[in-house]
Amino acid sequence: MNYLKQLKLDKRLLLKMIQNDFKTRYLGSYLGVFWALINPIVTVLTYWFVFEVGFRNGPVNDIPFVLWLVPGIIPWFYFSDSIGAATTSVIDNSYLVKKVRFRVGYLPLIKICSSLIIHLFFLLLTIGLFVAHGYYPTLYYFDLLFYLVTSTLLIVGLAYITSSLNVFFKDINQIVGIILQFGFWLTPIFWNPEIISDKYSFIFKLNPMYYVTSGYRNTFIYGHHFWEDSTSSVFYIVQIIVVLLIGLVFFKRSKNGFSDVL
Repeated sequence: MNYLKQLKLDKRLLLKMIQNDFKTRYLGSYLGVFWALINPIVTVLTYWFVFEVGFRNGPVNDIPFVLWLVPGIIPWFYFSDSIGAATTSVIDNSYLVKKVRFRVGYLPLIKICSSLIIHLFFLLLTIGLFVAHGYYPTLYYFDLLFYLVTSTLLIVGLAYITSSLNVFFKDINQIVGIILQFGFWLTPIFWNPEIISDKYSFIFKLNPMYYVTSGYRNTFIYGHHFWEDSTSSVFYIVQIIVVLLIGLVFFKRSKNGFSDVL
């Protein structure tokens, strides 16, 4: 009974902190939280203009370029924004780390949940964009739940690792930023995976975000369920389990030293 009561209290605290974090990210600006939506939208429009209008990229597999681009880029926005924010979450809230009763493990989760709220909005926006072009929701859209849950678990595992390391090595935040830049171009967001020969494709598929961006496109465009490619799905799930376990163990062992460093 005491455990359930504590869990209920923690749930309320967590939801409150997520709400506060979402607000304070844009505190003081005139448009407030709308900047969380405006920035990615402007980014997508910029890429669309450069690649479709400037470079005259035509349809990809008979799909308008903008419809092909958006399902690939929105999961990356969620991934990069979550990792970037969660990496500094412990240092940014050092005053909470020193409180004995506060559960430090909540800090990365709060940042991830804030990014998830924005991602859910963009999923709705993407659905609206497809409907506007005459592509209506199908049963394949239920696969989005699988990609949401699994990608979030992947992010949690990575965030626990990077946020822990960043406490002891302040350069980790900069290193993560560089890795994310490389990851952006190594993930099939602007390029079609079909251009990679079978000889080298397995290297790119080691990147779990390769699976996620391809999965979003399979959901919105190509009409493939995630279980249809069982080999890739099993490998992806194994990756998540390994990363999550490493992250949880690493964070648990590292958190006792946070207060000494901070």
